[in-house]
Amino acid sequence: MNEQTFKLGEDWLTAGKALEITENKISVLLSSETEKKIEKSWGIVQKIVDKGHPVYGINTGFGPLCTTKISKSETNILQTNILQSHSVGVGDPIKKDIAKLMLVLKAQSLAKGFSGIALKTLKRIIWHIENDAIPVVPSQGSVGASGDLAPLSHLFLPLIGMGKVEYKNEIITTATLFEKTGLEPIALGPKEGLALINGTQFIASHAVKVVSQLHSLLAQADIIGAMMIEGLQGSVKPFYNELHALRPFKGNVHVAKRVKKLLKGSEIMEDHIDCEKVQDPYSIRCIPQVHGASRTAWLHLKELVEVELNSVTDNPVIIDEELTISGGNFHGQPLAMALDYACLAASELGNISDRRIYLALEGNSPGVPKLLMKDTGINSGYMILQYTTAALASENKGLCFPSSADSIPTSLGQEDHVSMGSIGGRKALQVIGNVEKILAIELLTAAQAFEFRKPLKSGVFLDEVHNAVREQVAFAVKDRIFADDIEKGIEMIQHKTIIKVVDRVQKEHNISLKTKFSTEFEVY
Repeated sequence: MNEQTFKLGEDWLTAGKALEITENKISVLLSSETEKKIEKSWGIVQKIVDKGHPVYGINTGFGPLCTTKISKSETNILQTNILQSHSVGVGDPIKKDIAKLMLVLKAQSLAKGFSGIALKTLKRIIWHIENDAIPVVPSQGSVGASGDLAPLSHLFLPLIGMGKVEYKNEIITTATLFEKTGLEPIALGPKEGLALINGTQFIASHAVKVVSQLHSLLAQADIIGAMMIEGLQGSVKPFYNELHALRPFKGNVHVAKRVKKLLKGSEIMEDHIDCEKVQDPYSIRCIPQVHGASRTAWLHLKELVEVELNSVTDNPVIIDEELTISGGNFHGQPLAMALDYACLAASELGNISDRRIYLALEGNSPGVPKLLMKDTGINSGYMILQYTTAALASENKGLCFPSSADSIPTSLGQEDHVSMGSIGGRKALQVIGNVEKILAIELLTAAQAFEFRKPLKSGVFLDEVHNAVREQVAFAVKDRIFADDIEKGIEMIQHKTIIKVVDRVQKEHNISLKTKFSTEFEVY
């Protein structure tokens, strides 16, 4: 077991901790107190079945069949049937890490002790987490209310011996998994099937990934934007504290201070002090306002995700023997709206980045040639790289239509308003993937522009960032297959190379980029 452990149902789960659990950096466990709570909730369900009073999902049908009474002898069959009948997902499978996140988040919710699940069932879920036997889950089919029914049904088919899993880098049937491990199917009891498939874990898992990946892009966009400011010799005045104190949005103040510190000590910026340029275009001048607004959106999502990760989102919830509540904690609207906001926030990072790339190609900055190459005519220079960012930025704009603005009634009208948060979560990650590519291209163009400022030097941060780029991609004096450069740039963005460089420089030179809002914007 790892030295670090997380007590399911007790400890506060964050996006960062959830990811560390999926990466096997933190182990999960159930305390004896939590086990007692789970067993108590399970016992209450048994008493409800024995008494025979109708309680939704325990001894009634589901959705529009909520008035159909189920006999005591059929309650177990009902729970197995629901997993099969609701496994209607289509499309490519979600990534393994997202499916594993779903298991982690569901285990956390069930361990709260309000779901009526059997202890052995929860322990089997934990076995799948610990042994990296991750169910194969289709990406499409959830409308984000009544829980992520279809994906969660596929996620838990292996509990009853059905479905497929990815195990030891191979996709196999659950029957084969059982042969390899000696496991046997679990016989689900009353309420268990419904507890497993009601919940927002598909939406929430995507939201966790959005929190993580958008956080990385925000940090890198500031660094790359600062390098572009130097390459084009923009003004540092729009980043002064005195300006942002007059409009102190947290995100704006945070970005302005970071960028100003990244530019500190730069000979390039000092060379620009007495120039005749009055102001820069918005994509340079308004970096704090635009990047800052996206940071604010990220912070909002992070805060909501933390509430969701520590909530009970299935239905009905078992309060005590006298009180079971069939409510709407499974409805994905709280995350659905925030995911649409985060999707827009990510898209705007790419949108303003594309504008900075275009500026770099215009040749309007003294010393920087048009298309970032001196010998043009026979060479097209960096012209066509901006075509790619324009295409990606446009694609993102189309993807920014809010999924949560739509609702289509399901379940014969019983479920007459749904969140579509599952679509919003998938879409947000798609936009983030596109922005990674846009920022990679800006990194290359900023580094190319930066080169024309030699022999002037930047401050310690951006000189080292530029060196890191040059270790991967050479300065371009003539045309080549730029797709190869872009791929290397994308790898740098995905591996957080320039963030690591900046972190190293902070330690080596005892310089901190932190602001008074760093804890809010950097810890998740």
